[in-house]
Amino acid sequence: MANELSKAPVFDGTGYEPSLFSRSQFIAPKTDYKAAAYQNRNTDTNKKILVVCTEEKYMTMANGRKFSTGNHPVETFVPILHFQDAGYEVDFFTPEGNSVKMELWALPLQDAAVGDIIEKYSEQLAHPKSLRDFAQGDFRSETEYVAVFLPGGHGAMLGLPENEDLKKLIHWVVEKDKFMFAICHGPAALLAAAYQEDPENFPYKGYKINGFPDSIDETLPEIGYQPGKMPWFYGERLKNLGVEFLNEGISGACHTDRKLVTGDSPMAANQFGEMCAKVLSESTADSE
Repeated sequence: MANELSKAPVFDGTGYEPSLFSRSQFIAPKTDYKAAAYQNRNTDTNKKILVVCTEEKYMTMANGRKFSTGNHPVETFVPILHFQDAGYEVDFFTPEGNSVKMELWALPLQDAAVGDIIEKYSEQLAHPKSLRDFAQGDFRSETEYVAVFLPGGHGAMLGLPENEDLKKLIHWVVEKDKFMFAICHGPAALLAAAYQEDPENFPYKGYKINGFPDSIDETLPEIGYQPGKMPWFYGERLKNLGVEFLNEGISGACHTDRKLVTGDSPMAANQFGEMCAKVLSESTADSE
């Protein structure tokens, strides 16, 4: 059946969504999310996780065609379900406070848990907080953000890697010894920390991560997932800054290096969420 599906990208009126064939290969109707009971579950409602998303929808490919992207719903919301299981709510942020852009074509339409968590945060998705305002206020807030989460989707490469306020936020995270979570293409946003700055000062130099491989991004146009070749590769840039990728393919692999937790793809979303929740729970136990 999959072989009969078209490999032509689907035009949405402005840009192109993945082909029906590529969706059959990468998008499932349900996720593998399983609710978990975490020790040392957070009960302090003032403690939350800050989620940085893109407010840009289209990536201009090397051939000039536009790829309809955003943050990947599975990579965004399955980890958030685990945050919730561990007792943490989230606050969504975008650079200017414009609406969060999602890869709606990747929604797991038969997954009730994902549907429910999207509904819970629907108002925030439409009206997120402004990263610029947060940075201008020197990150002062009544909320204590214990971690920053960078969801995947190619949208993580749009606007975030060169955002000055995100650069300040990342350095704030490191200075305050907070957790950083990033999945799939989410680590692309870490590039902001070295934007217009001496690369030697990149805070995650020497770290090991799992992320979506550039080598796979090179092949995706062949099956119509994207309407053209990538305009640039985030993995190459991170490697030039001293980051080591542990994976060459995608298998759902996750890794924790100090306070940076990463996962390689949508296949990693459940395990990644569990790993993030566990390190938070362990941190809570250590502080007691």
